[in-house]
Amino acid sequence: MGRHTDKVGDAFPRAPSQEEWDRMGQEERDRVVATLPGEVTYEEMAMPEGDRHSKPKRSVVDVLEGFFTRRGRKVYVGSELPVYYPAERRFAPDLLVVLDAESHSRDKWVVSHEGHGLDWVMEVHVGGDRKKDAEFNVSRYARLGIPEYFIFDGGRLTLEGYHLATRDARVYSRMEPRQGRYVSAVLGLELQVEGEHLRFWADDAPLLELRELFSRLEDQAMGLQRRAEDAERRLAEEARRREELETRLAREAQRRELEAQSREELERRLAEVQAELARLK
Repeated sequence: MGRHTDKVGDAFPRAPSQEEWDRMGQEERDRVVATLPGEVTYEEMAMPEGDRHSKPKRSVVDVLEGFFTRRGRKVYVGSELPVYYPAERRFAPDLLVVLDAESHSRDKWVVSHEGHGLDWVMEVHVGGDRKKDAEFNVSRYARLGIPEYFIFDGGRLTLEGYHLATRDARVYSRMEPRQGRYVSAVLGLELQVEGEHLRFWADDAPLLELRELFSRLEDQAMGLQRRAEDAERRLAEEARRREELETRLAREAQRRELEAQSREELERRLAEVQAELARLK
């Protein structure tokens, strides 16, 4: 986001230098932070590029916030947030990450106020002039000491990665993918383009987007419902069989009772006959 110019003395807002900041009292610092705009102007913005520009940004924010929340780590993930480095023209990267930072909502990131610069930045490019992302930002982000910078080209479906080889380096080294994936040492994740989407991996397992999580939960719910219905059918069948067995047992018991009664009646009659014969003799 933003056009590739950085004129000294231009009209766009800048934060005080670090030396100026260090000389300020707390009240003055708070006043400076409050007066720095939390939005960028049309002159600083690139032209809107539709869903292929907005959807990847939403997806990355959701995926990274979910991942670090599950890991129990404090990480701030932002999108198009105005960033103020000391004495630098502000900029608003498409995506940014700051490690070990509170995740509460912000309308700007003032480095001197936060006490930390950006750790990870990604720009999402779709069409038009790539000079801002591929040349100007590569130079600026490295000069500012941002450890890693990625460019996701949603039009060409390509990914580029840059990193500072050492903490004091101020020129980026280009990353080389490993089996199609870029390793982000800052995030502890791997990245690759998968179809039309940007995929993050952790420990060789894909991090799912919200739509994928919902789809998986829906499939699991349907599977549970099918298993519940199958179990209900099995229980009903078992109940039917048990009822049939109980009926057969009841009939068998009744038959045996009748046989016992018949046998007793025959034995009684036989005894009467035998007694009659004995009397006649």
